[in-house]
Amino acid sequence: MKRFIGFVRKEFLHIFRDWRTMSVLFGMPVAQLMLFGYVITNEIKDAPMAIMDPSHDTYSMDITSRLTSSGYFLSERNISNHKEIEPVFREGKVKIAVVFPNNFIQQAQRERKATIQVITDASEPNTANILASYTESVVLKYAMSLQKSSGMGIRIEPKMMYNPTLKGVYLFVPGLIAMLLMLISALMTSITITREKELGNMEILLVSPLKPAQIILGKVLPYFLLSFSSAVLILLTGYFIFGVPIVGSIVLLLAETMLFILMALSLGILISTVTSSQQVAMMISMVALMLPTILLSGFIFPVENMPEVMQWLCKAMPPKYFITIVRGIMLKGNGLDVLWDETLVLSGMTLFLMILSMKKFKKRLA
Repeated sequence: MKRFIGFVRKEFLHIFRDWRTMSVLFGMPVAQLMLFGYVITNEIKDAPMAIMDPSHDTYSMDITSRLTSSGYFLSERNISNHKEIEPVFREGKVKIAVVFPNNFIQQAQRERKATIQVITDASEPNTANILASYTESVVLKYAMSLQKSSGMGIRIEPKMMYNPTLKGVYLFVPGLIAMLLMLISALMTSITITREKELGNMEILLVSPLKPAQIILGKVLPYFLLSFSSAVLILLTGYFIFGVPIVGSIVLLLAETMLFILMALSLGILISTVTSSQQVAMMISMVALMLPTILLSGFIFPVENMPEVMQWLCKAMPPKYFITIVRGIMLKGNGLDVLWDETLVLSGMTLFLMILSMKKFKKRLA
C-alpha cells in the first residue's frame, strides 16, 4: 500500500511540475468559462442608433430621450431625410434607425394613432429582432402613459433591411466560409508540415534541389486551391439552394476570400514552427483558431454585446474583419469605398503573418 501511495504521490508531483498539464487542467476551463460567460448573452447595450425627427415636438423628443436613457441605444447621429438611412446602414455606423413622421404630435392627437417606423439591420437577424423588441417596449410604455391621460395611441412599424424575412442562413453562410477556411487552411497546413517533421521527411526535402520557399509553396498551394474551391461551393450552395443574395461584386468577394486564405495559410505555417507534433498543432489550432472564430468574430454573437476588454480582443481576430467584408458584399452590396478599412487591416495582418511565418520557418529549418 505504501508503494502504491508513493507511486501516486510521484505522479502528482510530475503533474504539478509540468506547467503545460497544469494549464490544460486549470487554465483552459477558467478561460473557457470566462469566454462563454461574457460572450454568450442576448443582452445588447449601447447599440448605435440614428434618429429622423422632422417634427421635433414634445412627444418625439420624449421618446428619443427614453430610448437613449434606456441603456440599450446610443444616439450616434441625427438624419434629415430617408436618403441618409441607406448609407449609414451600409457603412455599419448604426444598427437601428427610428423615423418619426411629420407633425407627429398632431397625428397622435387627431387620429389617435401615430406611426413610428423602426428600421433595423437584419444582416444579423438575432440582433435586429432584439433591437426592434427593445424599441417597441420603450415606445409602448410611453404610449400607455399617454393613453391614461389623453387616450392617444402610438404604433410601431418595423422594417428589416437586407434580410426582410429574417432568414438565419443569411447569418451563417458568411460565418461558415470563415470557419471552414480557417479549418482547411490554417489547421490542415500546420498539421501537414508538422507531420513531415515528425516523420523526418523535411530533412529529405531540404537536401533536394528545391529551395525552402518552393517547399513551402508546394505544401500550401494545394490547400489554397482546396480552400478557395470550398468557399466557392458554399457561396453557390447558399445562392442556389438557400437563396442568399450576392448583391455586390463577385470579383471583389472572391479577391477578399483569397486574401483571407493567404492569411490563414501563413498562420498555419506559423503554428507549425512552434509545434513538434501533430497533436500539439491540432490542439493549438482548435483552441486558438476555431473557438475564437465562432465566439469572438461576430459570427453568432455580436461584438457590441461584449465587455470592452473582449471587444479589443475581438479586434485582433482576422475572421471578424472577413465576416464583416462578406456580409457587406453579399447582403448590402458594399464595395471597397465602404470596406477599405477592414480590407486594409486584413491585408496588414496577412503581410505580418507571412513575413513572421517565413522567418520562423527558415530559422526552424536551420
